[in-house]
Amino acid sequence: MSKTYNVLFLCTANSARSIMSEGLLNILGEGRFRAYSAGSTPSGTVSPYAIELLQKIGYNTDTLHSKSWREFEGSDAPHMDIVITVCDRAHGETCPVWPGHPISAHWGYEDPHGETDDEKRASFTHIFLQIKQRIELLVSLPDDKIEHLAHIQAIGEQSAG
Repeated sequence: MSKTYNVLFLCTANSARSIMSEGLLNILGEGRFRAYSAGSTPSGTVSPYAIELLQKIGYNTDTLHSKSWREFEGSDAPHMDIVITVCDRAHGETCPVWPGHPISAHWGYEDPHGETDDEKRASFTHIFLQIKQRIELLVSLPDDKIEHLAHIQAIGEQSAG
């Protein structure tokens, strides 16, 4: 039986990219990974486009909410094995010091955008697929590779196109 890895995805608003990352890893990780998400300055809402995409893959979105990374700082918070920033603003911010010194990496994605519903939906879908590609690489790693920072960072350096 392999270890269960706790992974925290960070973004500024915790409304889209980090939320989609959380849901995708919880589905694709098949119990080997337990994913969470948070933001440095949470927006207070989760994008309906992110919710829609997660529901399409069967993820229960009932408890998803935009939350602060402060929720993961306390002694009662889950111990994180991996912390991944998914937006450039969060990557440049000073993050809290996480107990246990988890592996930290940056997997940058552009901010979903668009003027019309169709443009927004297309942008969210494009980013969702980029996240899925990286998550698939992560879950394919054997435990001995996950334990090394270089392998997690290398996934973020893969083409997000």
